[in-house]
Amino acid sequence: MQIRELAVPDSYVLDLVPHGDRRGRFTEWYRADVLAGALGHELRLAQANHSVSARGTLRGVHFALVPPGQAKYVYCPAGRVLDVVVDIRVGSPTFGAHDAVLLDSEQPRAVYLSEGLGHGFVALEDDSSVTYLVSAGYSPGREFGIDPMDPDLALPWPADLEFELSAKDTEAPTLAQAREQGLLPTIEQCRAHYATLGPGSPSS
Repeated sequence: MQIRELAVPDSYVLDLVPHGDRRGRFTEWYRADVLAGALGHELRLAQANHSVSARGTLRGVHFALVPPGQAKYVYCPAGRVLDVVVDIRVGSPTFGAHDAVLLDSEQPRAVYLSEGLGHGFVALEDDSSVTYLVSAGYSPGREFGIDPMDPDLALPWPADLEFELSAKDTEAPTLAQAREQGLLPTIEQCRAHYATLGPGSPSS
């Protein structure tokens, strides 16, 4: 398992190593020690989520207020999705920047994103499964979204798909509107929270 930081600071992609024979395949899709070695702290697990999506289903861009925010460790055990991380932390040098990773069950990878970052994905095949571990449980009053079609973000969604979004995601504000409404976390809030997680935490 290899890990490297993405273009959005405090997010990472992990290249996983599948082991297979005529019986099938085995993959260590999460290793606490490997992730902690990069982050300088353990991922505090509070909840595990699983979604199955038809081709073209787009979920996000979602984020949670900091503190506590919601760190995510994302894996695709079946199908194929394009996973996108967005820096929505006001005051961050990379505010508005994004990076994308193809999560494919045939060449398995995982993505980790720290609290305060935005996250979304689109299913590239029918019955694409996404399993993700999160550091805080679902709290509807503290969770928001950014319009995934915001032209200022220019996220790399494939042009050949017919997208299916929830009503909540369709009606989500643009990044600029969310900033004007005071919904976005600041880099200072995120750094203060990261500092509570342990030495060598993100952005410390």
